[in-house]
Amino acid sequence: MKIQAAVLERDNIQSDFEVNKALTVRDVDLEAPGRDEVLIRIAAAGVCHSDLSVINGTRPRPMPMVLGHEASGIVEEVGPGVDDLAPGDHVVCIFAPGCGTCQPCAEGRPALCTRAAKHHGVGELMTGHRRLSMDGKPVNHHVGVSAFASHAVLARRSLVKVEADIPTHISALFSCAMLTGAGAVFNTAKVMPGSKVAVLGLGGVGLSAVLGALAAGAAQIVVIDPFQSKLDAALSMGATHAVTSNAHTVQAVRDITDGGVDYAIELAGSVKALETAYDCTCRGGMTVTAGLPHPDARMPLNALKLVAEERSLKGSYIGSCVPQRDLPRMFSLHQQGKLPVEKMLTHRLRLDQINLAMDQLENGTAIRQVIEFG
Repeated sequence: MKIQAAVLERDNIQSDFEVNKALTVRDVDLEAPGRDEVLIRIAAAGVCHSDLSVINGTRPRPMPMVLGHEASGIVEEVGPGVDDLAPGDHVVCIFAPGCGTCQPCAEGRPALCTRAAKHHGVGELMTGHRRLSMDGKPVNHHVGVSAFASHAVLARRSLVKVEADIPTHISALFSCAMLTGAGAVFNTAKVMPGSKVAVLGLGGVGLSAVLGALAAGAAQIVVIDPFQSKLDAALSMGATHAVTSNAHTVQAVRDITDGGVDYAIELAGSVKALETAYDCTCRGGMTVTAGLPHPDARMPLNALKLVAEERSLKGSYIGSCVPQRDLPRMFSLHQQGKLPVEKMLTHRLRLDQINLAMDQLENGTAIRQVIEFG
């Protein structure tokens, strides 16, 4: 079938994405779903910094590629072997699914699935196939999803069924932002009630971490970002203190928290931000990073402080989540008003506005934007 999709044909585009036509909306061919695959109509796709990182070359990926990984949709057709989904079911897309059989999956860590990493790294679905093509040539899938398109074929394991009464522009934001941000709080850091938390980087994932820290019962939530508008947004969502990123950030956080935070969560994808997070953490505290810097980025570390102060430094990919377990829990918290993800939604756009969305993401005038399909 013919679909409309936003295609990236060259990376290392650093700015002015609309002027440079970073993504081109084109007619793309989409094959029918094969075994263990599902065809969905995309309802809404969130615009995440991870998409921008592919465009600017921070996250190298094979070209050409249809971007988009945070999305909700409606099932239209299921392939052979899929018996637990049917046309009309509402689903959210998962960019880090688990195969269920490799060692990480057996240990309950599907985000580290070796099979998914192998196939997604070369632009394939988890099934090992590419279902997209253009002018007779293959087009790569973005982490098994490729949601900046009217339709998508995904591996069954890249989808989680959700209740149809959840608005699609809301459920889409749970598939990456909330799983990653709140998951880093709940699963990786395991934030305790009454604790002190710092969140660095206030995009959609960072604000999800703020909401997660609030739901976890943190007593102090210090947010750090260079953009005042994002600091104001975090304060309106429940953060207790805001600090602008500058040379005095660490001292300001230590003064506010009387020596540092119990948990510092870095979500900016910057080594400098990670260093700041580590320096903001108290003795015996934990620094968590879920940001995605360039593969060549390196961080200097004071090894003595790591030991003498019993520090912890942990990575968190998709919030250390098991999506089939954690999404229902997060949707329940949302229905109770404890994860009001809609508060961070700043723009609802069309697919032909995708480059505008990237510009707004880059210049800090948007937090979470959603591309909606009619």
